[in-house]
Amino acid sequence: MSEHGHSQQEIAKRIGAPPGRGVLRDAVYGAIDGAVTTFAIVAGVAGAGLSPFIIIALGIANVLADGFSMAAANYSGTKAELDNMRRIRKIEELHIQNYPEGERLEVREILAQKGLRGDILNQATDAITKDRESWIDLMMEGEYGLSGVDPHPVKSAVTTFLAFLAAGIVPLFPFILGLGNAFSVSAALTMMTFFAIGALKSVWSLSPWWQSAGETVVIGGMAAAIAFFVGTLFHA
Repeated sequence: MSEHGHSQQEIAKRIGAPPGRGVLRDAVYGAIDGAVTTFAIVAGVAGAGLSPFIIIALGIANVLADGFSMAAANYSGTKAELDNMRRIRKIEELHIQNYPEGERLEVREILAQKGLRGDILNQATDAITKDRESWIDLMMEGEYGLSGVDPHPVKSAVTTFLAFLAAGIVPLFPFILGLGNAFSVSAALTMMTFFAIGALKSVWSLSPWWQSAGETVVIGGMAAAIAFFVGTLFHA
């Protein structure tokens, strides 16, 4: 876990410009899904006994089309989340304008639940309700549980697509290179990709790297096994 400075200047800079949730979720989501869905196609088509050319064609189509589809869906979902935050903020603006005393009581209750009491509670309530933007920010967090940092739809979409593309192309390499044991190599590379994604993900968690990596391998391996089994049902 990275450390940060605690001087007055460092604190003011960090708190004044919070980074938000970042793109970790989008990167992990895109990478795992890219590797899983592409290898699922590889396993399914290979299980059905079809030619490597079909595997490459379907795999590339999946990487591009499904990757773009996921990115578009992530963009739309994040955009909807952002629109909802703006809608709720507008509602709070109207409530403060039309029902200031009721909204002031809500601020007082939020602060009371954070442990403020007596004169300190009164002073804090007065200070926050003197500034409309601070008032609304507190209501967004305390009443609706929404962060004060807006999500970034384009950044989320691009991250998802690039991660999907990078991980999704890996299972296709052995077939593109024309290796004789392409499926076995593809399976090994895909499991290594799952392992690497899981191990890298542990940098941002409290789980040991091997536990995070093993969990990702199990999830991806189960998806691949199901696809391969379904493919064998259609083997000529």
